[in-house]
Amino acid sequence: MLRDGRVRILHLSGESLAVLSSPFLSIIIPAHNEENRLPRTLEQVFAFLGEQSYEAEVLVVENGSTDHTLQLARDYAKIHEALRVIREDDRGKGLAIRRGMFEARGEFRLMCDADLSMPVEEINKFFPSASIEFDVAIASREAPGSMRYDEPRYRHLGGRLINLVIRLLILPGLQDTQCGFKCFRASAAEDLFRRQTLMGWSFDIELLFIARRRGYRVIEIPIDWYYQAESKVNALSDALQMIRDIFRIHANARKGLYDDDAGRSESAV
Repeated sequence: MLRDGRVRILHLSGESLAVLSSPFLSIIIPAHNEENRLPRTLEQVFAFLGEQSYEAEVLVVENGSTDHTLQLARDYAKIHEALRVIREDDRGKGLAIRRGMFEARGEFRLMCDADLSMPVEEINKFFPSASIEFDVAIASREAPGSMRYDEPRYRHLGGRLINLVIRLLILPGLQDTQCGFKCFRASAAEDLFRRQTLMGWSFDIELLFIARRRGYRVIEIPIDWYYQAESKVNALSDALQMIRDIFRIHANARKGLYDDDAGRSESAV
């Protein structure tokens, strides 16, 4: 339902999905060479949204793919009016998410990995309730009540080691900063992403650091999470880059870059 009481319904294969110019939720999916995983993800997302009472939009941000990801996404957009496809020529997950956050129109803006390793039904956990208010909600595979499925032990131990480094060097208290599902209030998203400088793998560490620095309420949401064997993470090289980026974040903070109302953006690959 629109805020003035108007409703526009789109009928899709027997399902109804409400569409409007200012939706309650925007789901942002970065997609680089995701032709194999994206179709199933979009089908699950739209099936889920068709059962919700709130209005939503989905943004696929394709960045630098060499396969058929872009055309595939555009084909789905012909079927789903609530799907928008954005092309970002430069690579970098952080860049794709940033573009999607600025293009989004939702009151809440959720970044969502294309592999959908978190069941789509978990999305409804990411909205404030009468008892819990927050500005940024991040999915956690370590918070009490969370469950991991099918993850090799070596990957789990490697992830915990990386998180220990993150907690010691920059984000104490946060048990899982690297899960690819994070939700922002629109006002927080527009403020935080305007100050983002890292466009590579460490961009979410920077965003959470900025959020805390600027006084936003950040909470972890326990989720069910399923290991995907096609993960694009390179544990060693990504961990070394992350450590370099953490020192860069601290340097940026000392320079006052995150306090500059003009905001700044530069690529870091």
